[in-house]
Formats: sequence, C-alpha cells, structure tokens
Amino acid sequence: MTDIGHPGRVGPLSRLIERFHAWRLDKIASPDFQRWAAKFRLTRPFARHDSERLYDLVAGFVYSQTLLACTELGVLETLRNSPQSAEALGDRNDLPADRMRTLCQAASAIGLMVRLPDDTYRLGNLGAAAVGVPGLDRMIRHHKVFFRDLADPVALLRRETDTELSRFWPYVMGEAEARDHEIAAEYSDLMATSQELVAEETLDAVPLTGIARLLDVGGGTGVFLENVAARYPEMELHLMDLPAVIDAARGRLPASTRITMTGGSFLDDRLPAGADGISLIRVLYDHDDPTVEMLLGRVFDALPPGGRVIVSEPMSGGSRPSRAGDAYFGFYTMAMTTGRPRSAAQHLELLSAAGFTGLRAHSTARPFLTSAVSGRKPEV
Repeated sequence: MTDIGHPGRVGPLSRLIERFHAWRLDKIASPDFQRWAAKFRLTRPFARHDSERLYDLVAGFVYSQTLLACTELGVLETLRNSPQSAEALGDRNDLPADRMRTLCQAASAIGLMVRLPDDTYRLGNLGAAAVGVPGLDRMIRHHKVFFRDLADPVALLRRETDTELSRFWPYVMGEAEARDHEIAAEYSDLMATSQELVAEETLDAVPLTGIARLLDVGGGTGVFLENVAARYPEMELHLMDLPAVIDAARGRLPASTRITMTGGSFLDDRLPAGADGISLIRVLYDHDDPTVEMLLGRVFDALPPGGRVIVSEPMSGGSRPSRAGDAYFGFYTMAMTTGRPRSAAQHLELLSAAGFTGLRAHSTARPFLTSAVSGRKPEV
C-alpha cells in the first residue's frame, strides 16, 4: 500500500529547482562554506540555528536521560511546591551536592528547571507541563525499555535485535503467554494512564452523536469508554480485549460501571454483534497490513448499514513526515516487531478497501498524541 502524497513536479522548472537544491546542499556540506557562513553577518543567524539543531540531535539522548533522572528521583514533583537548592535536593535523594547540581544545571538548560539568582532552582515551563500530564512519569520510565532496544539502531533495522518491547505488549507475545503474566498488568496500567489524553483528543475531534451502542475493540481497561460515558450518558458501551486485559479492567472499573465486557482476541474471535459504532483507539498501528485488513473486514461485517467506525492513533505525516508519527512511532513499532504508523491517507485507503464510505480525516489539537479518521458502512 502506497501513501497518497502531493503529485511530483515535472518539466524544466522542476529540473532547475532540483539542480539549485543540489548546489545549495553541496555548499552547506562544505566545511569552508560553513566557516564562512558562521562569520558572515547575514548568514550567521541561520548557520548558528542549523548548528544548534544538529547538536540537539547528537545530544538528544542525554536530554531524554536528564528527564528520566528527574522523574525517577522525583525532583520535578519536589520543585512543584517551592524552589530548592542542589544541596537540599541531593540530601532528599542521597546524592552528593555536586552531582545533583549537574543534574539541575542540565535540567535548566533544556527548560525543565530555571536557576534563580540565589542559586536555587524552580520548575521551568516544561517541568511544570511534565508534572501536570497524567501518567507521563510512567511513560518516561517505560522508555528505559525502548532505549535499550535502540542501543544499536542499525541492528534493529536489520532485525538482528531480540527486543524487549516485543515481550512487553500482550498482543505481541500472544494471548497464551500473556495470560496471568505480570506484564499484562503492567501493560494495562501503562495504557490506562496514557489513554486519558488520547480519549480527550479523540472525542474533541470526532462527534459520536447518533451512535446508540459503541463497541471499543482493543480498548484496554476501558479508559476511552469511561470518557465516552461522561460525554454521552445515554450511549450503551461495550469493551473487547484479551481476557487478561479484561480481568484488569474489571479490577479497575467500579462495580457500578455500565460497560459490558467481552474477553477475546479479534485475531481469532468474531466481534460482538449489536453495536452501531466501533472504535479502534491505538490499535491499527500495532499491526501489519494483512491483520489490519482482516480486522477492518470484521468491523465492517459486525456493523449494521449506516454504522460508523472511528480510528484514532498516532499517524505518519505521509508526504510530510512528522517527528512523532514517523521518527518516534516508526522506530517504536519496529522495536515491537509488529505494525507501523500509517498516514491519514493510508488509513482512508484501508477503510475504503474494507467497504466503508463517507470517509473523513479529523483534525486534532495535538496530532503528536493522536490523529483520527472515520467512515460509515453504506446504507442498504
């Protein structure tokens, strides 16, 4: 399946533009030109900007590890109450003051903290945002697994790495291995804490008006359906996921919940009947094309005429690659050993092939978290 991008330029103008870009890139790659550009007044700001961006790419892993250290030590949460000195923070975490100061200086350099004139540190804008995002601390800790898988990216690209992420997600391991496995509980907890923002973005972008009964396939422990219930109190709700995940959902949700639950695998089991809307929230990008095609076929069969399907997940930028969709999730799904991020156009192509019409891509406020598309089963 190919992506739907912008049509390529053709003709003499296109060749002239490409020759110009080739000349420009050759100049940028020249050490002599770089030295000249760094000194010349008109080009100096651009040269410095590009140099700093390149340096950030080289040092990015250290920045991520700085955030991880701050999270694991609880430093940002401590600073939420009041500024602290490096000595005080070190005493709280059994670290020498000079080591803690190094961490605070690094965190200040990347916007997590701000160093004050009296040599104490307070939260920076990014630090305040980090402590305010539900579940972000767990996601940051989870990245230790991902980073280990990325230690040799070339080996990962060549499929020479036995990745840890492939053993983390129950649907990658297989239901039998995941059942009664502590990893299933960790997976469910991580999904629940990270699903709140995705649910908010999805429901802001995709109105569910007109759906009487919604089936959420692969819906984890029911966080998305809880958010749906709050906005659509009359809607009937049905959750389907692996039996081990449904057990976790029953343990997390109150006994009074109005969510019907079914344990099963959409790889092997038919989808529950009766829904006139089916949601797939962060499901398709975890699977390869044949599995996605099979699942969308089952969704189509399970829906009545006029029934709707909603897909929400991180998406590739397609012809305009995005950092979240293409760089981050491209490698993340590679480490999972299954799935890949697809563009909105590719999702619409898959929905169309399954028989859906009325296809639409919905804009979200934070596409780095999720994007959404929807379709409808034709009326008879």
